[in-house]
Amino acid sequence: MAFEQDLVALLPRLRRFARGLAGHHADADDLCQAAVERALVARQQLQPGTRLDSWMYRITRNLWIDRHRANARRGPTANIDDDAVQIADDGHRRMEAQLELGDIDRAMARLPPEQREAVVLVLVEGYSYREAADIASVPVGTLTSRLGRGREALANMLGEAA
Repeated sequence: MAFEQDLVALLPRLRRFARGLAGHHADADDLCQAAVERALVARQQLQPGTRLDSWMYRITRNLWIDRHRANARRGPTANIDDDAVQIADDGHRRMEAQLELGDIDRAMARLPPEQREAVVLVLVEGYSYREAADIASVPVGTLTSRLGRGREALANMLGEAA
């Protein structure tokens, strides 16, 4: 029962990570759900001493890579969900803060996937460089490089949006 409780407590962070990878809310929700399903099925594979959050991030990342590769083979598709939500929402959009978040979301979506992953792990989730490198299965130097390029690209893009 502790496994399930810990998993539920991790969901907001896992969803935020999935959102950073996937770029769209619906895709992130699907990715998060698939990761939880996979974790529940494979829970016996979690080694004692392994952090649940790191294990779940690896599962999520691997699923995202698999889907990213599959989508690349299929070619581009139109995502009408976001437009439908905007059309259906006739209220005011939480004004300035929401616009800023939209700018950040769009800038994040424009980053190459490797840079976006590094930014989400370190800047959003607060992992150390070593922890983030372990989750991403890359050397620390590679993660540091991706993070630096991602930060620079975000600064340039958000400078354009301001």
